[in-house]
Amino acid sequence: MGNQIEPENFEEDEEVELFEHHSFVVDKGQSLLRIDKFLTDKVANSTRNRVQNAIEAGNVLVNGKQVKPNYKIKPLDEIKVYMEKPVMHTEVIAEPIALDIIFEDDYLLIVNKPPGMVVHPAHGNWTGTLVNGLVYYFNQLPTLPGNTGRPGLVHRIDKDTSGLLVIAKSEIAMTNLANQFFHHDIDRTYLALVWGEPNEDEGTIVAHVGRSAKNRKVMESFPDGSQGKHAVTHWKVIKRLRYVTLIQCNLETGRTHQIRAHMKHIGHPLFNDAMYGGDKIRKGTQFAKYKTFIQNCFDLMPRQALHAKSLGFVHPITKERMYFETTLPSDFSNVLEKWENYVKYEN
Repeated sequence: MGNQIEPENFEEDEEVELFEHHSFVVDKGQSLLRIDKFLTDKVANSTRNRVQNAIEAGNVLVNGKQVKPNYKIKPLDEIKVYMEKPVMHTEVIAEPIALDIIFEDDYLLIVNKPPGMVVHPAHGNWTGTLVNGLVYYFNQLPTLPGNTGRPGLVHRIDKDTSGLLVIAKSEIAMTNLANQFFHHDIDRTYLALVWGEPNEDEGTIVAHVGRSAKNRKVMESFPDGSQGKHAVTHWKVIKRLRYVTLIQCNLETGRTHQIRAHMKHIGHPLFNDAMYGGDKIRKGTQFAKYKTFIQNCFDLMPRQALHAKSLGFVHPITKERMYFETTLPSDFSNVLEKWENYVKYEN
């Protein structure tokens, strides 16, 4: 049997916190009842084991405080629950896909995703995804007897964004990591090549991110907070290259296409980001030689110039602080080198 996933329209995300939020106020006439039993009955698609894992991970609060699974709920208790989304009902085909695993232990693994690979199967991409490869890989693990091949996908990055992802290998690890994402305790650093040169060397973008009314695949920034969800991106300049700039972005939140939408919002769309207007010349000269140079760069990196460089978090079991970093993929580094040579030799 293959893995089970949620049958949804797959929108590729910078980071997606795979979390449900439930809030209950216990009825006045409620009799004393163990909280794990109460929530198993109350939360759709949940199991007793899943609920107990959430409680043990500290993701269930009663009147603002963590409780144990044997806590007896009382009338008018206020209960808040944070849980990863349940596995649903579409089979995932296990495929022997090469995975660049840079770290693995009994509880999690860190994968360096190449550009062009979809993270999660969905309409139009049922095979060849990272999850298809993970299902196959997990099924081959001799150290995990009885493992069903369920990859603990806690967050995602876009198909054409390269870089690091953390994958949980047990439900308790998945719940804990999802909790860290939900509370913004994960350190995430991206490198992006953007059009133009920002006036400042660093800054913070605070603007809600939500879907465009004109095109549901595109996200827009709403600085007045009238639509979308709260989003914060911290950025700083790494290298100025005349008509483009290499920047570092640190995410405080993880909204769909957050970096791409935020950088467009401040007038610096990502280089060759077709969805956000970066696939045309935004800065530079009108000379034919320059236009040819830009097209060569686009051909060399036919995607948005965005790479998830580093990932830091607390290990869900050992509580050790973990940090991982990866180098730029060749397409990104080659385009950077071309820009550096252009700035050096084209005066």
